[in-house]
Amino acid sequence: MTAAVLPWVLAMLGAAIFLALYRLVRGPGLPDRILALDTLYVVTTALLIALGIWLDSGVYFEAAMIIALLGFVGTVAFARYLERGDVVE
Repeated sequence: MTAAVLPWVLAMLGAAIFLALYRLVRGPGLPDRILALDTLYVVTTALLIALGIWLDSGVYFEAAMIIALLGFVGTVAFARYLERGDVVE
């Protein structure tokens, strides 16, 4: 069952990555771009976990954990930057 579902999951996560990249490039404002970047972190983490399950490898889980941690720190840093108020859009 898992072998039949995982290719579909990987395809949908790949589509989510392309949609988030589109929003990152075409976002009307800086908050939209930051949200798209945060979405990329989350979807990339999910993609690595699904790939680790499919290939039965623990390395992907460790990489997903590192990307999730860096994504959280990056999102907090960008939010603090926006909070300062000296952003020119």
